[in-house]
Amino acid sequence: MSQQFQPPAPDATPHSAAPAPGPSGADFLAPAPAPFPAQSGASFLAPAPAPAPARPANLGLGILAAFVAALAAAAAYGGIMNAIDREIGYAAVGVGALVGFAAGKIGGRNPVLPVVGAVLAVVSVFLGELFFYALAVAGAAGVGLGEVLSSLGVSGLIDIWNEQADIKSVLFLALGAFTGYGSAKKIGD
Repeated sequence: MSQQFQPPAPDATPHSAAPAPGPSGADFLAPAPAPFPAQSGASFLAPAPAPAPARPANLGLGILAAFVAALAAAAAYGGIMNAIDREIGYAAVGVGALVGFAAGKIGGRNPVLPVVGAVLAVVSVFLGELFFYALAVAGAAGVGLGEVLSSLGVSGLIDIWNEQADIKSVLFLALGAFTGYGSAKKIGD
């Protein structure tokens, strides 16, 4: 006689009172449920977005940006020194950082730009110190800045710088160069 398969009879006990069924072979092959509810439109296991393509290095724009930043930073540096009537190292570091940042951010990864940033940072710190001396002479003489610049000229301001320069002045030039190089290299990468 042939046997027919009979489905099990429905259980009369509530499910909370029923013993938990043991694991079967199919339970091990089934995917595990997600630990968090599904997010709308996003998945926790989605691949990371592709990195942005590297922007091309633009040497000309990087040098131009560093030059403009050097002029602006020199004016600010000279003005700050005139306002407090002394040199400060943090401002020289800020000048170098600004010049290097402009070179690296606009110019990209060109290996020449950190060197340009260092050189222009030194020029900027030096011009800032000359501007400080011009402002100090104008204030002491009670004349305008234009009159001081026309009577002394750049060579007269350089002579004043040579008389007043000490190890601290040279250190501030070096700090500007170091920071200009480092920030251009870091931002450009």
